[in-house]
Amino acid sequence: MDNEPLNTAKGPLFGKNVLVGITSSISCYKTCELIRLLIKNGASVKTVVSPATLEFIGEKTLETLSNNKVHYDTFSKSHSTEHINLTDWADIFVIAPITANTISKFASGIADNLITSTFNAYLGLKKPVIIAPAMNTGMLNNIFVQNNVNALKNAGVKIVESETGPLACGTVGKGRMADVEKIYKTILETLCPATVSGKTGAKGRVLLTMGGTREPIDPVRFISNASSGRMGLCLADCAHSMGYDVEIISTVKIENRPYKITIVNSTLDMLDAVEKSFKEADYLIMAAAVADYRVKNPSTAKLSKKNEGETLTLELVQNPDILKNMGQIKKENQKTIGFSLGTENIIETAKAKLQAKNADFIIANEAKVALNTDENEVWIIDKTQNTVHIEKSSKENVAKAILERVL
Repeated sequence: MDNEPLNTAKGPLFGKNVLVGITSSISCYKTCELIRLLIKNGASVKTVVSPATLEFIGEKTLETLSNNKVHYDTFSKSHSTEHINLTDWADIFVIAPITANTISKFASGIADNLITSTFNAYLGLKKPVIIAPAMNTGMLNNIFVQNNVNALKNAGVKIVESETGPLACGTVGKGRMADVEKIYKTILETLCPATVSGKTGAKGRVLLTMGGTREPIDPVRFISNASSGRMGLCLADCAHSMGYDVEIISTVKIENRPYKITIVNSTLDMLDAVEKSFKEADYLIMAAAVADYRVKNPSTAKLSKKNEGETLTLELVQNPDILKNMGQIKKENQKTIGFSLGTENIIETAKAKLQAKNADFIIANEAKVALNTDENEVWIIDKTQNTVHIEKSSKENVAKAILERVL
């Protein structure tokens, strides 16, 4: 294991998946700037376009800006259910610009191309949708178009209103697509309300540990594990976007995050750091892979091999159980959430830990799924032994599912 910084992507939208829909309006050139702005601020972006959109803007341009292929074929050779793949992936669906034609199809439930099929599937998941209409003033004022806009609004779709100014047809009036900065701000307000308001901690303080602890053998060697800290960082980013004040105690270096971060190495160091911050926390999430044992007497000098074939014996002693110490001794009104990583009998083991550590929740996961991957599958177990299974998905999606239940 090295100690390189974990995921140095910048921006408040880090870890967010934004699906950008584009329909055939001359203003779609502005969407290029929106995609650039989203990428700059940490989002992952995919694009889905109506059939005529590529008459206005090149496929290669969108691919280059988003670092992903452009989706426009309902019957893609790569996958027969492209619209379902996109809806599962996205955290938010932003259609900018959207024409009168597509607005009317959305409001009527028509699914005659990839972008309308995607919307139909996506809206049913009750995930956020934002549209930015762009059209001629007469079309915008058409009573049927207005009825359709209101129908989408009543269904929970956010509307970034069109602006007044010169239009492509040569007239002046309302119908221009909203300014890109305004659309971006609406996305930010929807996904990361705390970032926009500047108010963190309104919902509480989350103290989170992450990474694998390192137990020294000598000044240059240590005992550790394969934890990357990625699951912990996904939880931190998600909690922050939900409006919580986040503090991280990590064995992995982290850059470009707005949190208080303390870097530690050993379990004893982590225990000391947790004890200092626990009193001010509302939630403790122990996502770190804490070593159960440490070397009793680490060497103060580098150990060297002396004779060929000789063996080295290390005497190990148990480490303190940080979650148990906090749950049984230090806990007042805080909630404590632990992780239980195993290779067999993982749910039964997690339930036993829940009681032994006086935790409020234990998150059970399997080593072969969780370690060294970008995905995870977990079982969330509460104090009443109620168990909720979160199926395998990206660690970002799993983090959201966990926090929706434990915070």
